[in-house]
Amino acid sequence: MDFTANRRRLNQPIINDSLSELYRHDLNMYVDPPSQSISLSEFEDIALQRVQLFRIIEQASLKGHKLYTDDWKECIKGDLSKATLKSFIRLMQPYNGQTEADHQARRIDHISHFILRVAYCRSEELRRWFLSRELEWFRLKFSEKSAESIRSFLELYKLSYTPISDEEKMELREELTQSTSGIFVLDTTAFYKVPFTEVCPLVKNRRVLLKGGYAYVPSYELVVPILSKFRADLSAALTFYNRRLPLFDDDRINPLLTNLHRVHTGNNYVVRENTDSVDPANLDAYSKKHFPLCMRHMHDVLRAEHHHKHQARLTYGLFLKGIGLLYEDAVRFWRDEFTKKMDSGKFEKSYLYNIKHQYGKVGRMLNYTPYSCMKIILTNVGPGEHHGCPFRNWDPNFIKQKLVEGGISNENANEIKELASGGHCQVACGKYFEYSHGKAAANGINHPNQYFEESVNLEKGNAESKK
Repeated sequence: MDFTANRRRLNQPIINDSLSELYRHDLNMYVDPPSQSISLSEFEDIALQRVQLFRIIEQASLKGHKLYTDDWKECIKGDLSKATLKSFIRLMQPYNGQTEADHQARRIDHISHFILRVAYCRSEELRRWFLSRELEWFRLKFSEKSAESIRSFLELYKLSYTPISDEEKMELREELTQSTSGIFVLDTTAFYKVPFTEVCPLVKNRRVLLKGGYAYVPSYELVVPILSKFRADLSAALTFYNRRLPLFDDDRINPLLTNLHRVHTGNNYVVRENTDSVDPANLDAYSKKHFPLCMRHMHDVLRAEHHHKHQARLTYGLFLKGIGLLYEDAVRFWRDEFTKKMDSGKFEKSYLYNIKHQYGKVGRMLNYTPYSCMKIILTNVGPGEHHGCPFRNWDPNFIKQKLVEGGISNENANEIKELASGGHCQVACGKYFEYSHGKAAANGINHPNQYFEESVNLEKGNAESKK
């Protein structure tokens, strides 16, 4: 992939006569890296598109939809449509179209995959997240394909899974019907003969017929051995890319690749004109009812210790700015708290500038926005610091203790604790919202200010329904 400095207009995609040969199928095993030239502006654009795709896939589960169900798929399609990511929706059709738009959609899918390989190979945590999303995306596309599309995919990648003949299917009709899980219409279902060692999960759960060392796998389950190969190949590729990271040392793209996972693709939650401001006197009440656990913890520590280190002041200060705390009120709030253990002169000298900077009053005069969940989760936390995500940084037993103290039942606290222990920080936060409010968040949880906004709106809705 050649990254040119020429910034093309994004509504003028690169046209290549060979695209029809390069991108014949919606399903892609990503064997060969792209060799085309690409502008820096399009490089950034399609990288962000794929990150947004993966976050939409992740959020569909956070909204309570079970993986690969019709509701889960419709949720993803709806969110992709709202985000105007129609090229990815095009890849979820049953048949492989051969129009220019189809080839361009596959091109974006192919190139963006390899860009994210470079961005997400940098740590075990990033590799794990990327691998999970890629597997979900592949399986989602596969599940939407017709039997004819699946056959053409197998031929394209020379995967040695051939369907059994109609005669053999009729001979095994009774055994296939009794042994195959989820079968509805045997006559219209294609079966593939696969070495049983390649479909151990299906064998373990008794979902397929075993005969002569082979498993008879229906077409809708054929994704299992293919995913196993896809996972192994991609895991090895990510390890390889990680070892060769110094070769990607390019000042034009390094900032994007290094920070891609931290980029927030939703609302920025800047303070806008003509919006309700927050009275500092209400923050104690708000923290108990409407703050996510990370912000509630920082508020409680501030009230108890009358101080925060720099990163906590920045994280919590921008959150307060995002919920509507005006500049003058922010100065008064921080001054009142800090001067409980220091004189006013020290506050003015050492801390006031940081508040002015957050609100764009000094320095580069930028309107800084609050941190997203992803940025908070990936922020390092040192001794004596209180920023960061509790579901990532706290001991699981301490998480449960704090949840129970906050009114969460023991059973629900255990569920959240297990999610946090498994590294599912945002899912755990979503469950914290659900059990604190009696209702799940409408869009999962991906930003502390979104948590606050949905909590306040839920309270307003409940109050109006009682009138």
